[in-house]
Amino acid sequence: MGLTSRSLEYVMITLAVACAGLTLWLWPRFAGRGVRAWAGRLAALVVTQCAIVVALALAVNSSFQFYGSWDELLGEDDAAPAALSHVQGGAAGPVGEAGDLVRPAPPQGLNSVHGLPSGPPAQAGKVESVRILGRRSQVASPAYVYLPPQYFQRQYARQRFPVIVAISGYPGGSFLLAQHLRLPQTAGGLIRTGALQPAVIVMVRPTIAPPRDTECVGVPGGPQAETYFARDLPEALRAHYRIGHDPSAWGVLGYSSGGTCALQLTLRHPRVYSAAAALSPDYRVVNDPTTGDLFGRGPAGERRKREHDVLWRLRHLPQPQVSVLVASSRRGESDYGATRDFLAAVRPPMSAQSIILDRGSHNFRTWRRELPTALRWMNGQLTFPQDVVRSR
Repeated sequence: MGLTSRSLEYVMITLAVACAGLTLWLWPRFAGRGVRAWAGRLAALVVTQCAIVVALALAVNSSFQFYGSWDELLGEDDAAPAALSHVQGGAAGPVGEAGDLVRPAPPQGLNSVHGLPSGPPAQAGKVESVRILGRRSQVASPAYVYLPPQYFQRQYARQRFPVIVAISGYPGGSFLLAQHLRLPQTAGGLIRTGALQPAVIVMVRPTIAPPRDTECVGVPGGPQAETYFARDLPEALRAHYRIGHDPSAWGVLGYSSGGTCALQLTLRHPRVYSAAAALSPDYRVVNDPTTGDLFGRGPAGERRKREHDVLWRLRHLPQPQVSVLVASSRRGESDYGATRDFLAAVRPPMSAQSIILDRGSHNFRTWRRELPTALRWMNGQLTFPQDVVRSR
């Protein structure tokens, strides 16, 4: 049974209830003072507690999709298939050929997300479940792709659409962006009312080597997450979807660790992403037990660590010509002080705006409040139509 299957969840819930019932029924037999009685009581408590904890963990994981498979939970990295070796040069092959870097994937929880588009794609839009392969990083990462109704309409058939890469927090995946942040549902509503121009939204997770939190960093001798997000992902998407090729068509949005990634990618790769919307981000990347050593040792490692400190970059390096939106709360968010420091450090040609709530917490309720404003802001940064598909 799969890690997120309902069958496994129901089996463990049944087992937990059975263990609790057996403990109550057998407890009088363990009422003595001898070693056997003590051992019996201890064993009954341990087994029951473990069964309950496992059942609860499976239920939470099923709801939030922190880990999508046993391999992810056990830390077995997901390598890209051998078909990548057929890709030649700097571009992927046409759609449908062996070199295609965007592959159809199983639902990955998509079938349990509420409120997704239904009906003809030209009227409602569509959300696809895919795996995006990294030619350089040699990984395959799951994603959802929202295509607006206009993508399927005849009058837009030769136009390229802007793209928003949306990155979830750690350790969650694209499922959280759809189910709990409600990104495609919110974007679809804004597009219908004209508050958001038609855009392709690509929903991904920040780590390419689960369960390790790579923070979108290219780890020396390890997972090349920065390469994946800054080079592989754009290359694969441009080859597969009808989206813009110029940076003015590309924005990145994220919450929590995904917001940190959004800032890092835009500041470090302004020729790829021209705009970032970061909800509750951290302004520097640091090592912790979930990340391991991200930067390496010695002077080179210290340099890499400094360069992933956003405030250090703004004060010591030329600021790129990008637009950034950051969101925080005066009460309830630990990053409020750092957000103020960030906004004070921004200088032209870079520009920055903010969403500051009076009260909020590091959770989806807060981020859902901020999301419509963030999408409207992104609407003003990205160009549509970006360009047209040339006739052959």
